[in-house]
Amino acid sequence: MMENRAIIAETDMLQTMQQDALHLAGKALDLLDVNEATEIARFIKKEFDQLHGPGWQCIVGTHFGSFVTHHSGCFIYFNIGSLAILLFRGASDTEVNKSHFISMEPSFCTHDWKSWCNLITLIELQIL
Repeated sequence: MMENRAIIAETDMLQTMQQDALHLAGKALDLLDVNEATEIARFIKKEFDQLHGPGWQCIVGTHFGSFVTHHSGCFIYFNIGSLAILLFRGASDTEVNKSHFISMEPSFCTHDWKSWCNLITLIELQIL
């Protein structure tokens, strides 16, 4: 499966949750085309909501930046091939334990970011 080729860039999740994230991403990529970033994100988010409770957010693409506020223990950013996946449970500033800034270098990008911009219209994301 595809999750065997995943490279975790940053996480604060427990190992079991990390494995769930990688498994679901691999399953999504087995079912969907790599160019269907919105559908991949939707699949991962819905499945993670069922496994670990509601409130998960997922961003999938080949070139994006983000700044997110999340619950402690609820953040993973990883790559499978050229596809980057950011999965986190959002938190308000009063609930905040951690914030992460992710910026992918343009040289990493193999597709134009506009191919997934209907997933999220902001390049930098701040959850309030």
